[in-house]
Amino acid sequence: MPGLRSPALRRSWLFVPGADPKALAEAANCGADVLIQELEDFTAPARRPDARRLAAETYRRWHQAGRIVAVRVNPLAGDGMADLEAAMAARPDVVMLPKVDRPAHVIELAAAVERLERRHGIPLGTTELAPNVESAKGLNATVAIATASPRVVACLVASEDMAADLGAERGRDGRELDYVRAKFHADCVAAGVVSIDCPYTWRDAEGLIADIEHARRLGYRAKSLVVAEHAKLVNRVLTPSDDAVAKARRVIAAFEQARGSGLGGVELDGSMIELPIYLNAKRLVARAEALAGAG
Repeated sequence: MPGLRSPALRRSWLFVPGADPKALAEAANCGADVLIQELEDFTAPARRPDARRLAAETYRRWHQAGRIVAVRVNPLAGDGMADLEAAMAARPDVVMLPKVDRPAHVIELAAAVERLERRHGIPLGTTELAPNVESAKGLNATVAIATASPRVVACLVASEDMAADLGAERGRDGRELDYVRAKFHADCVAAGVVSIDCPYTWRDAEGLIADIEHARRLGYRAKSLVVAEHAKLVNRVLTPSDDAVAKARRVIAAFEQARGSGLGGVELDGSMIELPIYLNAKRLVARAEALAGAG
């Protein structure tokens, strides 16, 4: 959508309880790139009508703060269609759908979103989708889910629901989800969409930083979160540091000098620099520059 930060530059995706006016108002200033009015797990069924009524004012406030506005509706077979109708009237940038385990879920959502774009005079095709994969069945269908509609710009992998589906024991180090996170990211790359890592559901900063750094090593550049105070840490860790950029520039310069001399690679600081490492360094510098330009 014109004027929005590119999906590739959206580092932090914060879930905010959908019927909590105080939390919704305060979220505007937490620093998260994307704010999500959460109508599923964080909003009791009896409070969902309240959440729907809060959508218009909430999205206006979030847009004024320069945030990307998202909403997570319920599965469409349940409360989701009522959620979606209220949310689309308030014009979110992104619609997220939980419990997606097959392309048909995305196709149904895309059709409903298009119908509501027409009803509310929203330019057709501009509302983005971000399916949430929360089960083993969904994990095995990630590529099909991500490519089910051109509206899909990102997919998110869950933590608690995924672990429960697997019968895995949860721990702060998240090791029980290592395979899930690695496979999900690889499948999103194959599908050409952004992979959004699962949230760290504890409050401590030390564990959060370790978790983000692990995700970054796997290749993630976006992370969901459930604690507003975590947003700035997520952004910091997922933004290339000055030292990382300086090292990348040294790699680029050394490789290009070697290529200019007819060599295929070069040794730098005890490591061989070949084309894949050079290209990664170029991507890191380009990302740093793009984030700096995005503000």
